[in-house]
Amino acid sequence: MPRILVLGGTGYVGSAFVQELQLRGWDYRILRRSEVDYSQFPVLLRFLRSERFDLLVNCAGYSGKPNVDGCELERADTLLGNATLPLTLACACSEAGIPWGHVSSGCIFSGAKVRNPDGTVRVERDLMTPRVQEELVQFPERFHGFTEADEPNFSFRNGPCSFYSGSKALGEEVLLNHSGHFVWRLRIPFNSVDQSRNYLSKVQRYSKVYDNVNSISHLGDFARVCLDLWEKRAAFGTYNVVNPGWVTTRKVVSRIQAVLTPGRQYEFWRDDSEFYAQAAKTPRSNCILDVSKLLATGVKIRSVDEAIEDSLLHWKPAPQA
Repeated sequence: MPRILVLGGTGYVGSAFVQELQLRGWDYRILRRSEVDYSQFPVLLRFLRSERFDLLVNCAGYSGKPNVDGCELERADTLLGNATLPLTLACACSEAGIPWGHVSSGCIFSGAKVRNPDGTVRVERDLMTPRVQEELVQFPERFHGFTEADEPNFSFRNGPCSFYSGSKALGEEVLLNHSGHFVWRLRIPFNSVDQSRNYLSKVQRYSKVYDNVNSISHLGDFARVCLDLWEKRAAFGTYNVVNPGWVTTRKVVSRIQAVLTPGRQYEFWRDDSEFYAQAAKTPRSNCILDVSKLLATGVKIRSVDEAIEDSLLHWKPAPQA
C-alpha cells in the first residue's frame, strides 16, 4: 500500500485529496507547519529522510481571502506560498528521492486560441468582446484551449495580471529545471457541497454575477485524476486537470435555476468596466484549457456539463446559521 504525504491537507483542495485517499484505502499523513516547518529546506529534508513516503502531494499555497484580491495586500505571503515553497519542495524531494505533485492553477492564462478560417491560429485574451462572443456562438468549434506547451499569458512576464496569477506562474517557472514531479493545474473548483470556496456556491451568493467563458475543475474529479496519473506512472510534467469542455457563467446560472430553483432572479454586471469599478480590485483570469495531454494518458474524467449537472442534482446546502 502506498504511503502519501499531504501538505495543506486541511484546506479546500487538500481535503479533497484526503477524501480520495480514504476512498482508496491508502495510507497517508497530513503534515502541518505547526509540526514541521516544511517551508524550511533543511527541516523538510530531515523529515523526509526520517520517514518513508511514496509520494508527496502539495496543496499548500496562498490564494487570498476572501478571494484573490487579498493577494494584492499580502504580496510577501503570496510569493512565499506560491513561488518559494514549490522550489523548496523540489529541492528537498529531489535530495530525498521522493516523487511529488504540485497543485498549480490554470489562472495563469487569459482567453483562448482561435483557429481562423485560413487555418492560422490567433489568441484572444478577452472572450467577452461583442466580436468574439458573436464568433463563439456561431463557430464554437474554432475555439481551443491553451496546452501545457503554451507560455502563460496572464503572468508577471505577460501582464496585466493579478498578483495571485503572477505568483502561480512564477511557481511553475522555478520548477522548469527540476524533474520527478507533476504540476497539476486546477481551475475554478466546484463540487456538490455548499462552501465559500465552491464556484457553484459563489455564483448563488453573488448579488450580481460576472459572466465569462471558462474551463473549470470538479474538485473530486481533480483529486482522483491527479492520483491516477501517479498510480498509472504517467510521465512527470504539467497537466491541465479540468473537466473537458467549457462553460459560460450564464449557462451555469441557467442550470442552477432549473435544478435548485432558488427563487431569485440573477442580475449580471453590464461589462468588465462596471465589474472592475464596483466589485474587483485586480484583473481576473478567464480562459479555456486543453486536456488532450491528460486524456492521452488513459485517465478518465467526466465532461464539464456532466460534472456540473451531477453536482447540482446532489447539492448539499450549508447548514443554516
